[in-house]
Amino acid sequence: MCRSPSDPHRCNTISSMVRIEMEYQGSLHCTSVHTPSKTELATDAPVDNQGRGESFSPTDLVATSLGTCMLTTMGIVARTLDFDLTGATAIVEKVMSSAPPRKIDRLTVSIRIPRTTTPENKQRLENAAHTCPVKKSIHPDIETPIEIVWG
Repeated sequence: MCRSPSDPHRCNTISSMVRIEMEYQGSLHCTSVHTPSKTELATDAPVDNQGRGESFSPTDLVATSLGTCMLTTMGIVARTLDFDLTGATAIVEKVMSSAPPRKIDRLTVSIRIPRTTTPENKQRLENAAHTCPVKKSIHPDIETPIEIVWG
């Protein structure tokens, strides 16, 4: 239900909100809960930043989000094309800055699709990967080269 009838854009924002709750557990560990599904996720600081590297780091989740968003968005388009994307994989290699401030410098993405399709369908699927919501949300200073291999 729209809570801001005078501003329809705000209504769209409200309707797509998801609540995620986090708690610091100590020793650079956090837990998060995706409240709609109650799924839990743990993070740990990486070894090169005072952590133990026992789980995904927060910046690892940015890389994970990019790869899974690309595959999911391609999956949505694949459904409309009646194209089976099952078995498609993504590898994202994250490179952190070597000089302060600590930040992600580069996310190199390699997507492999186990079968091929028409040039038109390939274009639509590749466009989905390049325009997924996470890709569009990443700061332009972060390099994001993308390779898509078919068949």
